[in-house]
Amino acid sequence: MSRGFIFREGYRPQLSGHETFPLRYGWLKKAFDAVQSTTGNGDNRSVFNGDDAIARFGVGKNMVASIRHWAHVTGIIDDRRSEHQICSTDLGRLLFADDGIDPYMENPATSWLVHWNLAGQPDKTTWFWAFNNYPALFFEREMLVYGIVRLAEDQAWPRWSVATIKRDVACFVRTYVPQPTTKKASYEDSLESPLTELGLIRPTGRRDGFRFVRGPKPSLGVGVLCYAITEFWGQNFDSANSLSFEALAHSPGSPGRVFLLDENSLVDQLGGLEELTNGEYRWSETAGLKQLIRERPLTHKDALRVLAKDYGVHHDEDEAS
Repeated sequence: MSRGFIFREGYRPQLSGHETFPLRYGWLKKAFDAVQSTTGNGDNRSVFNGDDAIARFGVGKNMVASIRHWAHVTGIIDDRRSEHQICSTDLGRLLFADDGIDPYMENPATSWLVHWNLAGQPDKTTWFWAFNNYPALFFEREMLVYGIVRLAEDQAWPRWSVATIKRDVACFVRTYVPQPTTKKASYEDSLESPLTELGLIRPTGRRDGFRFVRGPKPSLGVGVLCYAITEFWGQNFDSANSLSFEALAHSPGSPGRVFLLDENSLVDQLGGLEELTNGEYRWSETAGLKQLIRERPLTHKDALRVLAKDYGVHHDEDEAS
């Protein structure tokens, strides 16, 4: 079985950019609004690095850089270095526009989407490796660090250091695990990442011990699952019109791996796809062969339209344009 994109020749790891700050409540909306208000004004990169960026976001320079990083890697803004302008994305506009379906991340579907864009894509190296390649349910920070260091050495990655990997792993843990409150912690430090509410990683009670929580995910909607499946299918099996349960449940980058679903929970979720997609996806267990069948490849806009149903919205795909 493939080990995923991060093992491929030419892969470029991303082990920094967050400035050690995990994603925080309100950051994606702030980034989206800043970009959306300056779209079309020529090169708008100064929205994050100009002299007025600190005043605009109300935080320090490093935290502004972190906000930019998280908005980009979660797919809310398009910040490609080869372009001359930062733009909002279809997903960003669907969620975070003033008339968007969840501008303040009140629906758990948005947190699941954000998690998918972090851990289901190889761009965020530690996130992808931890959810898709780490071989056990229990871990300590040093175990993750050791695994990624070994991977960096084996794959001969350029420009990495143990110190950078340690900082990335520390940020990864803080993204998913609520931090204990202390008298010395500032108000900003006490704010938890919205992804802690997903309950994907929990402390074991032992010093620096954590565990991945595999099993049912009641707050994960079928629309988010459909969105994830559509991306996974297109990136890995684009020419196939059927996808095996083994691939959906266990391949690196698959919804089963990223959402930490056990097999029974995944089957239960897959059974709801046919009604949600009006038959475009159909779950089959004929002759003991478990597979997902599609009538046609769904486009990104198709996936957004289905996704919106998790929010109780029948979304016109033209609205995402």
